[in-house]
Amino acid sequence: MKKFLIIAIVLFNVASFISCKSKGNQETIQAEDAGKKEEHVNPNTATLTEEQMKSIGLELGIIEEKQLTTALKTNGFLKVPNQNKASVNSVYSGVIKSLLVQPGNIVRKGQIIATVANPEFIQAQSQYLSVNAKISFAELEVKRQKELNEGNAGALKNLQAAETELRSLRTLKSTLAQQIQLMGINPERLANGKLISVLSITSPINGVVSNVMVKMGSYVDVSTVVAEIVDNSQLHLDLFVYEKDLPKLKNNQLIHFTLTNNPGKEYDAQIYSLGSSFEGESKAVTVHAKVQGDKTGLIDGMTITAAISLEKATKPAVPADAIISIAGQDYIFIVTDEQAEGEHQKENVTVKHDAEDQHKEEKGLTFELVSVAKGTTDVGYTEITLLKEIPKDAKIVVKGAFFVLAKMTNTGEGEHGH
Repeated sequence: MKKFLIIAIVLFNVASFISCKSKGNQETIQAEDAGKKEEHVNPNTATLTEEQMKSIGLELGIIEEKQLTTALKTNGFLKVPNQNKASVNSVYSGVIKSLLVQPGNIVRKGQIIATVANPEFIQAQSQYLSVNAKISFAELEVKRQKELNEGNAGALKNLQAAETELRSLRTLKSTLAQQIQLMGINPERLANGKLISVLSITSPINGVVSNVMVKMGSYVDVSTVVAEIVDNSQLHLDLFVYEKDLPKLKNNQLIHFTLTNNPGKEYDAQIYSLGSSFEGESKAVTVHAKVQGDKTGLIDGMTITAAISLEKATKPAVPADAIISIAGQDYIFIVTDEQAEGEHQKENVTVKHDAEDQHKEEKGLTFELVSVAKGTTDVGYTEITLLKEIPKDAKIVVKGAFFVLAKMTNTGEGEHGH
């Protein structure tokens, strides 16, 4: 009995030793596998199946050599030349009787924008009519004196005095006629004795009313601004370019610009004049360019960001949609799978079903994030400089890069969560 007890104890110890050793080996293998798996995980990669790529419309391409127009970036503001801006004043003092425009109204040259009333306006008109009558009498007197002088019945000095009086009256008539025309009244309309006490204030240019400075009943004189009008048809850019960049510029160069506070829409302009002096101490020269095409939404004084087109050059470039930005750094996605050129590689994906491990093959591709530096953008392509060496003719994501980034981010979060 004692012999059997000793054998049982020995067998139990051996079994315990084998069990412990087996468990230890299994834990070691699992730890090594986990270490290898962790060693091969790249946080800058994402794997998508064919089905996923198809659903997001992912497209592949390569970095191409494109002929792009290089551009000089600069800032400036919109400006309307002074000859296309008007401050409208009344030539004569009076009281505003009517206002016919408000800010935002489009007006034509000569259009009435307000009327001003003053009884004194009648005085110049009355003088004009009075002078007209005196001229008729003076002409008769000159004629009579000539006839007397020819018959030796009159003195020469009387003829000369009559001619002098006629010249003076004609000069006064001309002066009064000009005054009346400045009032906006045709002197010939006064011939029937109908005098006008309300004068019209008209727009001197075509344009848009930017401001109305008076109210009904306001008293105005020659120094009072009634309204301001701006003609945006001649809107141009004033750009600031530094001395070192001036040799690159010339007349008729094309400019693309956007509003600094609203970069959604792009406008065009063309250089027509290069400044000849520096602006203050900035060592910058003003370049003038005329805005072309649609000017809707553009207002005098707006700040703009512009790109002046220079010469064409062949540069490595990708479609603009291929580039994504993360925290101020630009990236593209490249295909890292071997033999991925033109076709998708197969990769093994392990799927768990009801606690049983089964293996299923799916076609897919792995993409890696590669940092780049952006350059000129033209005709939908952007110049890039690779900040990391990649295989020649490597496939890149040209459409759907944002979705690949989302996949990579989600995958990364899921791995860190375990």
